[in-house]
Amino acid sequence: MIALTGATGHLGQFVVEELLKTVAAKQIVAIVRNPAKAEALSKQGVLVRQADYGDQAALTQALAGVDKLLLISSSEVGQRAAQHRNVINAAKTAGVKFIAYTSLLHADKSPLGLHVEHVETEKMLAESGIPYALLRNGWYSENYLASAPAALAHGVFIGAAGDGKIASATRADYAAAAARVLSEEGHAGKVYELAGDTGWTLSELAALLSKTSGKNIVYQNLSEADFAAALKGAGLPDVFANLLADSDAGAAKGGLFDDSKTLSKMIGRPTTPIADSVNALA
Repeated sequence: MIALTGATGHLGQFVVEELLKTVAAKQIVAIVRNPAKAEALSKQGVLVRQADYGDQAALTQALAGVDKLLLISSSEVGQRAAQHRNVINAAKTAGVKFIAYTSLLHADKSPLGLHVEHVETEKMLAESGIPYALLRNGWYSENYLASAPAALAHGVFIGAAGDGKIASATRADYAAAAARVLSEEGHAGKVYELAGDTGWTLSELAALLSKTSGKNIVYQNLSEADFAAALKGAGLPDVFANLLADSDAGAAKGGLFDDSKTLSKMIGRPTTPIADSVNALA
């Protein structure tokens, strides 16, 4: 059986959707915190098991009979390493034979502060003795498009990425790669640097928003500190605001760019252009 954590999350739901194209529903285990959110999966025949990243015993029980596991990184930045350790330890106890982990693009040399917990997790996997593959995902296009409504309302898209190129792809694109790694053999020991086919800057994103909306949207580049302050002023929690500002600063240093086209090669099609994602907002 194939299992995944965070199965009802933003990425997880796309992975399940992709897996169902080639894998029988009864061979898929969706590990979720809240089974009520997974009713649709249950109706499709997917096995829904409840476990929290913080509960190693529950995770061990949820992984019973599982051969392959997709460890989707926890959304709780700062607690990820400990939570991921619980999952890896549970997988070892349950006899899981392969783990794919959603890491960060070029995690071993990334300028983004996010890389720390990903590198810790990669090390845990290497020490676990379980065969594994690293899916080092770049940025999701949806991450930046979440700021589109505010930009359209105020006529300005703010950030701190300068002219840094962002080779993003949609969650569905990354999910297709994850599903392939889970449903095929021969991926153990591999490290995949995954990103969109074409990089773009925040200035170019602002221009796309202008074209699509008919409004004049300009990009305003701020310092990392000023961007963080603006986000906090807009009501974002300090930790999240600092994370976004740090990520933009990392993008300015090339941390979100890769031109290997590994992702499109894996999924057998071009990644979704940012222009398509912007058009879909309309």
